[in-house]
Amino acid sequence: MPKTKMDRRVLLFLLGAALGAAAFLLVYGISPLDIRNDAFCRGGFLEKDIQQHYAGWLFYRQSALPFPLCITPAINAPQGVSVAYTDSIPLVAAVCRPLAELLGGTFQYFGWFTLLCFVLQGGFGALLCGLFASSAASAALGSLLFVASPILYERALRHTSLGAQWLLLAALYLYFSCRRRGRYVSKGLFFLNILAVGIHPYFVPMTYAITLALLLEYAVSARRWRGPVLYLAGDLACTGGLAAALGFFYGTATSGGQALYGYFSMNLNALWNPVGVNGTVYSRFLPAQNQVNGNYDAFAYLGLGVLIALPVVLFLGRRRIFAHLRRHWALGAVCAILTAFAVSHVVTANGVTLFTLPLPGQWIQVFSIFRSGGRMFWPVYDLMVLAAFAGLGRLPKPLLWTGLLVSVQLLDISPGLWQRHQDFRAASQAEAFPSALQSNFWQAAARYSHLESVQGLQDDALHLALYAADHGMTTNDPFAARYDAAALESNRQAVLQELAEGTLRQDTLYLFEEEGAFLQAVEAVCAQAWCGRVSSADGDSVWYVIAPGLQGEEFDGLCTVYDEDYPLRLADYTDALWNRGVLDSTKQTVCFADSPFARRKLEGAAYLCAGGQAYAITQVDDSDPGWLMVTLEIEDATALWDRELTTK
Repeated sequence: MPKTKMDRRVLLFLLGAALGAAAFLLVYGISPLDIRNDAFCRGGFLEKDIQQHYAGWLFYRQSALPFPLCITPAINAPQGVSVAYTDSIPLVAAVCRPLAELLGGTFQYFGWFTLLCFVLQGGFGALLCGLFASSAASAALGSLLFVASPILYERALRHTSLGAQWLLLAALYLYFSCRRRGRYVSKGLFFLNILAVGIHPYFVPMTYAITLALLLEYAVSARRWRGPVLYLAGDLACTGGLAAALGFFYGTATSGGQALYGYFSMNLNALWNPVGVNGTVYSRFLPAQNQVNGNYDAFAYLGLGVLIALPVVLFLGRRRIFAHLRRHWALGAVCAILTAFAVSHVVTANGVTLFTLPLPGQWIQVFSIFRSGGRMFWPVYDLMVLAAFAGLGRLPKPLLWTGLLVSVQLLDISPGLWQRHQDFRAASQAEAFPSALQSNFWQAAARYSHLESVQGLQDDALHLALYAADHGMTTNDPFAARYDAAALESNRQAVLQELAEGTLRQDTLYLFEEEGAFLQAVEAVCAQAWCGRVSSADGDSVWYVIAPGLQGEEFDGLCTVYDEDYPLRLADYTDALWNRGVLDSTKQTVCFADSPFARRKLEGAAYLCAGGQAYAITQVDDSDPGWLMVTLEIEDATALWDRELTTK
């Protein structure tokens, strides 16, 4: 390549990279670059996902060095799982582990990774724009459309790995570069596809879709298939090899995914709906739109500048549209497929579901490998932004039009960027220790080497995961995105059988999510352990625990020991007839989970008491297995919700 072209590419990349770094520092500051500052990881930025990512890293860091590289037996114990399924950016985790061991102490890499993503977003955004702009200034200015992409800020430091939006810009840049030169062999695309699986598997179908478009267009036009097929086969083999090395195929970890394809679909209003997570509105001018189900995860607001420019560009270029589509027919086809996948068979518009197309259950299960299907629209989104830029660049005085486009865009989305600045500032100053685990019980429980979640995800499961990682514990709590559900259930049944036989593992802290299940299991082991209820200070999180060897210990007021004075509580049971343990039709019958403890309390009792009030018991019915239904002389038993109850 001529030196002048190479110099221009380097200049464009450096200009875009500088703009990307500046945007990161303006919005997030320097605090995420302090590897010792993990407050935003522990406290959660915008939501709890970053806690999952950080906990996965902590467990992996303290596990024995495995192969495959990113397996930790401390999660989903005893089977173990790859930290790819905790979204801990497995390739980065593997690379950073030796450095973390060398430095010791707290080490979080999420801030530096995000800065790198912003730098590359700007760099590849400038290169991509440079293919359609005559001047470097115009291309650099256009890169701001990608640096300020609302999608980027919706993911950065929240779904950290998904902040690698630059992968899509790089793939598009390489696609257009190769098409202009009439080539299909791209070392960059080959490497990019492999790299994508090491960052987040959701990027893999997107970068491969762009690669496939390039290969198909070349093969059809040149009537040469052998080379593109071998190229694709080699790329797939190398991608699979890295995935295997990082533990993606370890055990049967992928069997725990739910069939949720269609729930996280893209709403038909996504392009002009400025509402992001936590209600953040990314537009100064456009109002928030309604959405349903998991539409929020398919956030794809284009920004007012792009929304205005696109129809103008389409009108001015209407005579060339079909020529572009004929030339880039495969890219258009994969974009149509990605869009259809993003919209899914559950078609939603604003606050309603328009219709649901019938799909075979097997298809839904397969599609649910990428169950947040709305994300698949991202390459199409980037192409729409690029089209707005490139179309205006064909007008006289392109720098002026580009400046106007970028100015309107930045002005419009500035409230969202400011809100993200405020959000991160608060998160980076959050308390280091999870507030939900305030009881002094948790200090005593640090003695255990394993945390057994007997009933699936516990209240505040990610705080528990961080707690377990901090104290060198293993855990079976399935907070990973994928896990072996069958093996987990088999292990739980074995644990429940042990408890029923009066056997306790002295190195294990047992946690129950439901009080009824706890009361069923506790009878045979209560003499060997401290058993009871532990809550958070605000009462929002509650755990029922069996702590071997701590019997007789006294803890603070957040703990209620299990003994004969332990209170009854209504079962939190709701269906068409019951509302949180109260029969709706009469509001005089309540239900309790059946257990030896509940039976002892109710046997021969004449009254159920709460807050100094006594309500006569007229009937106790155990005809429905698993439940005790008690009829009271009471006008409305909903007054007993969440109350501590006694009998006499």
